[in-house]
Amino acid sequence: MAIQFFHNDETIRGDAMIILSLGKNLLLKGPTGAGKTRLAEDMSRELDQPIHSINCSVDVDIESLLGFKTIEYMEGRQEITFIDGPVIRAMKEGAILYIDEINMARPEVLPILNAALDYRRTITNPLTGDVITAEQGFRVIAAINVGYVGTMPMNEALLNRFNVIELGYVSKEALAEILKTQSIQKDESIIDEIAQFHSDLVTMTEQGQISQEASSVRSLIDLADLSTKMPISRACYRAIIDKLDSEQEKKAILNATELQFGMG
Repeated sequence: MAIQFFHNDETIRGDAMIILSLGKNLLLKGPTGAGKTRLAEDMSRELDQPIHSINCSVDVDIESLLGFKTIEYMEGRQEITFIDGPVIRAMKEGAILYIDEINMARPEVLPILNAALDYRRTITNPLTGDVITAEQGFRVIAAINVGYVGTMPMNEALLNRFNVIELGYVSKEALAEILKTQSIQKDESIIDEIAQFHSDLVTMTEQGQISQEASSVRSLIDLADLSTKMPISRACYRAIIDKLDSEQEKKAILNATELQFGMG
């Protein structure tokens, strides 16, 4: 059974489906580990459409988006062929294109997508000269981590092509449900302790004491899993503390860990 998106804000899933069902583009904003990718995968299943993904970074270029030329041997002869990238594959298939961390891509790369994201639903491939028109059903979901290291403000022309849903941190109760369904930890008292620990981490994040990465749901699922095989104090190091470079963050989380789990 596929793991599903879960959040205490019950409007998120329904609004996402409405936006996509109307053929509009969807931008998901929220902290790391809030479930943006999982929500996109859920939409793919509910719409019964394949999904093609791009994970953006400063290294993403036109070829990463659209594809590249290569040499193939056909009947003993060399021929130059073009291998479609995720954008063109999604357009040709009428599939979902998921662009993760779109605000980490270099600003000069993304304008190539503008015509594909508006009413025209077309793209001119500068590598081949071909004009591709998207098949019926082509939809775009993008995700951004606001304030994440290495991100840049989205270009206004690009942002205006999306409808936006902001995913806040999940509540303590929602996290407990996530851990019950997505972790191998079945001890409800430990799950409740981790859920309270999550609330403490969120407060520390909002106060600027620690970064978003340290309070991600993904890390807390790891913590719950590891706590079935090792003391929870050591699991905190492996799942959260030792991932960090900042000694100040490590100390802040260690203090929270000691208060919650009684570490010495």
